[in-house]
Amino acid sequence: MFKNLRYPQQFLLRGAVIVAIPLALCLLFAWAWGALTPGRLSPDKLVNALEKTGGEHPGYRRNHAKGVCVAGYFDSNGSASALSKATVFLPGNTPVIGRLAIAGGNPNAPDGAVPVRSMALQFITRDGQEWRTGMNALPFFSVATPQGFYDQQMAGIPDPKTGKPDPAKMKAFISAHPEAKPFFAWVKSYVPTSSWASDSYNSLNTFLFTNKAGDVRGVRWSMQAQTPGVPVTAEDKANPLFLQQDIRQRLQQGPLKWDLIISVAEKGDATNDATKAWPDSHQKLNAGTLVLTSAQDQADGGCRDINYDPLILPDGISGSDDPLLSARSAAYSSSFNRRTHEEAQANKGAGL
Repeated sequence: MFKNLRYPQQFLLRGAVIVAIPLALCLLFAWAWGALTPGRLSPDKLVNALEKTGGEHPGYRRNHAKGVCVAGYFDSNGSASALSKATVFLPGNTPVIGRLAIAGGNPNAPDGAVPVRSMALQFITRDGQEWRTGMNALPFFSVATPQGFYDQQMAGIPDPKTGKPDPAKMKAFISAHPEAKPFFAWVKSYVPTSSWASDSYNSLNTFLFTNKAGDVRGVRWSMQAQTPGVPVTAEDKANPLFLQQDIRQRLQQGPLKWDLIISVAEKGDATNDATKAWPDSHQKLNAGTLVLTSAQDQADGGCRDINYDPLILPDGISGSDDPLLSARSAAYSSSFNRRTHEEAQANKGAGL
């Protein structure tokens, strides 16, 4: 009968393993989100910094909070299929749900409050895969690392007395991050256009394309507007909704179009540094045309519940070694979880 004593031991061993697995997963998630290392830059810490810069606005995105939903399709001409096996690049149309926005966390800011604008797109391919991309109307980014972006947000927190960032803190930030100097020089000299329709939007980060033969190439992309640009006017800036009104009026008159231009990396290009623009001499190809046909309010439009995570990618497109990509993905998730929770709580309180 003594040989049966091994069963309780085996039971305890198996029980310990069963308990250890979820515990290890919990610890792993806690480490990833900074719970075990308070001094580490976590997604929540990054989103908290965005809230301090733009203010707390429950139910809204923590950055690019003010925008409009758009919809249409991407008409691929097939030329990019030599670089990527993603089905979105096969000849034909792919439905698109997108969002045009201005930078910043204040959904009530005037449309002309900041020069930075964005375009986010979700492609649903014919084989059920997704490609999500968030692009900005910038030639390059301000910083190369998540810590640099966090430092920039902290330096940009408005002074309660003036409502503007403290110049001394911004000066200290630029001194600590000299890679940001070209960006601030660009902001100082840049004159925005009068319309989202005439802006061109850049991926800024580098991604990897893989073709059917297994060849991998670093790429960046740009949605280049077919609509001619006109500089923003004082009259435009006096209207806090001039961008939203303009895009709706234009779409009522007909579709708006952008060419998807793929730039291919060459030897020596920085694939992990979004502050460095690639030379215009690089190989470029036109992959097709984005056609937007309608716009809707962001409160109930198709883009409302989409998290435009830049690492949701189809087979044939993958992330590069750019550290901003994983930080963006994690911060987008944190922001999405917060705003959807806030919306649920608001609906619950209203008895909906």
